[in-house]
Amino acid sequence: QVQVVESGGGLVQPGESLRLSCAAPGFDLNYYPVGWFRQAPGKEREAVSCIGANFNSLYYADSVKGRFSISRDYDENTVDLQMNNLKPEDTAVYYCAADVAPDCVWAPETSGGQGTQVTVSA
Repeated sequence: QVQVVESGGGLVQPGESLRLSCAAPGFDLNYYPVGWFRQAPGKEREAVSCIGANFNSLYYADSVKGRFSISRDYDENTVDLQMNNLKPEDTAVYYCAADVAPDCVWAPETSGGQGTQVTVSA
């Protein structure tokens, strides 16, 4: 099972940007569909963005379209999530997940990381 590690979370003010990175030491992440999910306190986990393994099909939740961008860094073997114009409602623990199901679904075989906290507050 793929082991993934997230990095890049932090505390920012509304309107600022953060870049999250997902790595998988010992695995070639390019072979897997990878997604970013988030869970805010008291809420269920939700899909934020996913990128396919073939043809790199993309999915974005409506709430982040136009602000977030997912991409692969083939040299670094990472999947990154660039988050711009952050809003307080983006505050959550963000999880990277490898081997996600089509339509950006966290499946039983999906492997998730420990998560990284993103806090957007003035």
